[in-house]
Amino acid sequence: MRQDREKRDIAGESPARARREDESCYPFAQYDKQRMTTNFGWFSEYGGDFVSFTLCSVLLVVYHVYLGLKLRKQPQYTIQAVNWAAHRAWVEGIMGDPERSVLAVQTLRNSTMAATFLASTAVLLIIGTLTLSGQADKLATAFHTVNIIGSHHPELWIFKLMLMVSNFFVAFFAFSMAIRLYNHVGYQINVPAAIRPKNVSPAKVTIHLNRAGNYYSIGMRAYYFAVPLVFWLFGPQFMVLATLVLIAVLYHIDRVPNSG
Repeated sequence: MRQDREKRDIAGESPARARREDESCYPFAQYDKQRMTTNFGWFSEYGGDFVSFTLCSVLLVVYHVYLGLKLRKQPQYTIQAVNWAAHRAWVEGIMGDPERSVLAVQTLRNSTMAATFLASTAVLLIIGTLTLSGQADKLATAFHTVNIIGSHHPELWIFKLMLMVSNFFVAFFAFSMAIRLYNHVGYQINVPAAIRPKNVSPAKVTIHLNRAGNYYSIGMRAYYFAVPLVFWLFGPQFMVLATLVLIAVLYHIDRVPNSG
């Protein structure tokens, strides 16, 4: 019996014990090998989408940094800067002439209605995107028919949709804040000069109006950014092309038109 047990130890258990000893001696080498394999597999699967998303983000950031630098040299280089100056002159003219109060109400009403329509549209887009996420397994195959370099995993599809939902939420809150500030301006701009509080001055009202305009611009930017995100559903190469076209369009509409 003892000899048989020794034979089994030599024949069967010794290799197993040797393997356990090797594993205990080289755990870091095995971990490094597994990590390299995992990282390579991750990049080969998601590398195209990751590189394209990073490139598009950098391009949009560089474009807006370029606009900021141009505004420092030319204060009225963009249409937004011109609108800020126009808001200041408009508020001073309205508050300096009580007979134009009806014009102020009509103008602010138009701005409020536009922001309300766009905020409602953002809610509908959020609902539609969430509904689309429930059919990710069925729609991913159809949308990926022209996806050459991107991943086809449903997890990435869900991430794309969640990014779109977040983008539309930004648009909704931006337009909601614009509506709030437009309502504040509507009350403040029509206060008679005789009973006007100290903080309801043309300068203060202009600040509120410009803030409303900034929130409105942020909401519109969120709508513009949704275009590359939608094309990302079809493939990262389409997202890059859509971003390049979007930057060209933004460059055209952000600049002040040349006179004549």
